Amino acid sequence: MASINRKFFFDQVRNDLYGGTLKAKQVEGLSALLDYWETKYPKKDDRWLAYVLGTAFHEVDKKMQPIKEYGSDAYFMKRYDKSGNNPQLAAALGNTEVGDGKKFPGRGFVQLTGRANYTDWKARLNVDLVGSPDLALQLDVATKIIFDGMVLGTFTGKKLADYFNTTADDWYNARRIVNRLDKATIIEGHAKRFYAAISYTTA
Repeated sequence: MASINRKFFFDQVRNDLYGGTLKAKQVEGLSALLDYWETKYPKKDDRWLAYVLGTAFHEVDKKMQPIKEYGSDAYFMKRYDKSGNNPQLAAALGNTEVGDGKKFPGRGFVQLTGRANYTDWKARLNVDLVGSPDLALQLDVATKIIFDGMVLGTFTGKKLADYFNTTADDWYNARRIVNRLDKATIIEGHAKRFYAAISYTTA
């Protein structure tokens, strides 16, 4: 079976997305994402892989390592907690207990947010993300969450196959898989650059 030509991929990504320089941690994260794709989804549409990579690139500020959402505990309490400024958002995220705002802010490659999402992925992965939310920052855990979540449509009900299939090629609206149309044009550009970096070798 052909595999992704890693030399071509990293040469293209280094030049087109990183201005000529890739750090070791960025290579590590990208490699983990490629490895998971080749292991679990090797026969799926390459546009799926490209859009996952473009999403991760944006969500983790180009680091290609799982990160925690930027902000203080006070900010997270105001934004996400039932006692904060937006109890409707807190309810939508499943944040039912005071303190959930700072316990369950965004983490990972796709910024998993809210008790409901952490509870869902605890069951899917058999990893205690509710008791230990920082487990979502582990590279292997974050990789599974971004890929499987976008393939299955667990984040918003929208999935990769809705936007990339034999009749659809919708790089803009694919943002709805994760976060409505927030930064959709920017992520479309990133994803298309990643798509241009994907080629195969049998060597």
